[in-house]
Amino acid sequence: MPAAGPFAPWLATVRGVLDSLPGMAAFLLAELDGDGRLTDLVWAAASPEAVISDGRPGSQLIGMPIGDIHPAVVAEDRWTSCQRVLDTGEPADLGAVRIGDDEFTVRARRLGPGLLLSWERRDGMDRFDGMEQLGNLGWGEWDLVSGDIYWSPQLYRIYERDPRLGPLGEDEAERIVVEEDRPLRDAAKQAFERNERVDVINRVRIGGRIKHLRMVVDAVRDAAGRPLRICGIVQDVTEQQLSVERLAEVERTLAAEHELAARLQRIILPIPAEPIDLPGLRVAVRYLPAGQETLVGGDWYHAAALRDGSVLLAVGDVAGHGTHAATTMAQLRHALRALAVVTNDPGTLLEHLNRLTCELEAETPELSATAVVARFDPAREELVWAQAGHPPPLLSRGGHTAPLARPPGPMLGVVDDARYSDAVLSFSPGDVLLLYTDGLVEHRRRSMDVGLEAVISTVDDAVRASPQQPLAELLARLRRANPDDDTCILAARPR
Repeated sequence: MPAAGPFAPWLATVRGVLDSLPGMAAFLLAELDGDGRLTDLVWAAASPEAVISDGRPGSQLIGMPIGDIHPAVVAEDRWTSCQRVLDTGEPADLGAVRIGDDEFTVRARRLGPGLLLSWERRDGMDRFDGMEQLGNLGWGEWDLVSGDIYWSPQLYRIYERDPRLGPLGEDEAERIVVEEDRPLRDAAKQAFERNERVDVINRVRIGGRIKHLRMVVDAVRDAAGRPLRICGIVQDVTEQQLSVERLAEVERTLAAEHELAARLQRIILPIPAEPIDLPGLRVAVRYLPAGQETLVGGDWYHAAALRDGSVLLAVGDVAGHGTHAATTMAQLRHALRALAVVTNDPGTLLEHLNRLTCELEAETPELSATAVVARFDPAREELVWAQAGHPPPLLSRGGHTAPLARPPGPMLGVVDDARYSDAVLSFSPGDVLLLYTDGLVEHRRRSMDVGLEAVISTVDDAVRASPQQPLAELLARLRRANPDDDTCILAARPR
């Protein structure tokens, strides 16, 4: 019998159970010859703590036959015991094994098309029943040749049935099916008759309650495809299904909020597909959404010519996600555009945005944002810029990229009447400026310095690869560091 193929549903279910179990256990699929004799056992699943006598973890043995790992075991008495367990369904001790300083007893139980082995310390308790209960999973077999039916203890618990009554009869099983699910059950029967595996969730009435039972059913068949033995796993997934139903309404609400936030974001933050030309400057913008579609963020940019012939550039980030973040982002971006009619000094603009954010924070506690604002004067080839708690811009010049030293300036919405200082630098043809939000460099598993070094290296490589048109090359290479956060990138170079 192969170690995969028709018994894939068993493996998926058993692996899911073993992955969450303490202690040492493994599921091995049986390979049989034409006479039904056991020729080998193949490792198919293992609990995280499972270790064999030579110290190797079970997770490294998946797909390996026992005959390759311990060739001598095939000739030992325990191999005969394995055959007996498969033939009779009666559990058996396979003897002792030493792992490290401890001695364990290996116990085998038949489970579907193979054996479930568990390692118990000599003074330990048999955990198999506990394993079944932890997974809320039971199993059974129906030998169509002999007519014998076997249910595991947990299967009786799932159906709340006295084991002395034996397994449910076919008529009894039909009577407890919820009527609305009968077409689904009939379709499953028809699929089984077509030699297909069955993996279905049915509702049944047990003890005055409705239970959701996942049933995975397959069969050992003869050469003509006729079933000889039916194997089934039943898992009580009632709690999971009820949780799904309870979450469905929440998800519908969240989906509506997400759609509103996404529409708002697309309206107020259109991203140009191609670089845009402004006085003396070419600018390219890229927006990298969070890995989860529900995480619509508050990242924004601004790039526009001013009346005096200069260019105003900005990138900002409102903390949080969802409709509130998108709405605040819109207020800040439009406020910047309006304020630029009154003043074009970056530090002064940030002071106004800070006062606005503080007013919004009074209505919405814990609101905060960061931003960087820059004004480029093409006549002087000069860049004046200020920042509010934002990651430093990067300047590529002469084949070398480095972060700019940040002038003082706290986050927006934190300090009333905060002051923001300007910094001035030359910005000439051949230079490349990169403004970005923190999703490009920050990650929960590494420091910001590591992320910044990676971006600097990417900028250097892009400029070297395409010195005449570096913006498109640069934006194509940049990737967000944090999959849980949006990233907005603005790259500019003097023309």
